[in-house]
Amino acid sequence: MKKRTQSPNREESSSGPPGFSFNRRRLLQGLLTLGVGGGALAAGAKLAAPLAAPSHGGPGHGGTVSSSSPHENAHAGGHGTYLVRERISDAELAALTARVKPLRPKSPMEVLTSFDYGTVTRLGDGTLQREYVMIAEDAEIEVARGVKYPAWTYNGSVPGPTLRATQGDRLKIHFINQGGMPHTIHFHGIHAANMDGVLEVVPSGGKFTYEFTAEPFGIHLYHCHTMPLKKHVEKGLYGAFIVDPPEPRPKARELVMVMNGYDTDLDGENEFYTVNGVANYFLDHPIPLKTGDPVRIYLVNLTEFDLLNSMHIHAQFFKLYRTGTRLGQYEITDTVMLCQGERCILEFAYNFPGRFMFHAHQSEFAELGWMGFFNVEGPPSA
Repeated sequence: MKKRTQSPNREESSSGPPGFSFNRRRLLQGLLTLGVGGGALAAGAKLAAPLAAPSHGGPGHGGTVSSSSPHENAHAGGHGTYLVRERISDAELAALTARVKPLRPKSPMEVLTSFDYGTVTRLGDGTLQREYVMIAEDAEIEVARGVKYPAWTYNGSVPGPTLRATQGDRLKIHFINQGGMPHTIHFHGIHAANMDGVLEVVPSGGKFTYEFTAEPFGIHLYHCHTMPLKKHVEKGLYGAFIVDPPEPRPKARELVMVMNGYDTDLDGENEFYTVNGVANYFLDHPIPLKTGDPVRIYLVNLTEFDLLNSMHIHAQFFKLYRTGTRLGQYEITDTVMLCQGERCILEFAYNFPGRFMFHAHQSEFAELGWMGFFNVEGPPSA
């Protein structure tokens, strides 16, 4: 694919001395790195020395952790990390792979409505426990018609599975790393430090179990938190995480949309933008809706390299619930803009039949794959 050109006024200026190139994107990224990374460096200085292994090595808490040397810890994934030593047997891997393989969505359309509720049991105190299996693996995926990309995935797809629970449920996520690099899973939510998916890095062939209570309710996300962070996110290690409120939301047609991009020529900028993993997919396969039927979209932005992404729907407005953590507080609009890691819930219903476009309201993103159609059928509704 031909690389998009950039306006010199927007990105670069040659007003400096000969050989000097001023790039606004690189400058901004450098400032962000100095601000955020500076804090990380300070934290890293404190964490660089060998630490005593945390006492969470029992069943359900990840197993053996190494703290042998600062060099090994840094190599494992930055942040002053530990390298998890528990390995997975061939028999266990085969059983867990067989468990998750049938759940893999086969297309962006299936991602819309595929929810992994886990394996459910009732604990002695009455709490509902949900167990999930997440396998990191390298996979070649199609990101646009005829374009393949060497991704890093959870359970074989980008985005990974949409995990779903109810606030107060006890969650156990069994993570197995079959990829070629060290990985973790960091969940946005509330949990103990040793369940945060940052310090306990899982090497290739290793495993770890995350265990915490699902809270607060809302639309959240998960992603790998191994350094270099932008590489692990850009390669595809992320997905949506829905925590339902104790009292269910009103009935609606529920859809998950994860916004992302792909840097296919490895230049630090995206050549394709998508919702649910494949550029222009919903242009060729419009999403079917019915007039008057309520629609609820769980929208997550996991686009790397760009500060913002957005979604605009045509010919209708929606209720916008930012993060979905409040039931009665919303605004009414037809466009929402999100930075990386931000998410929201959109609720609307179409009054009229027809084919209505939705897309990023950055024209460049739309032209590079982030657009689609709703195909609305039925009589006009009041």
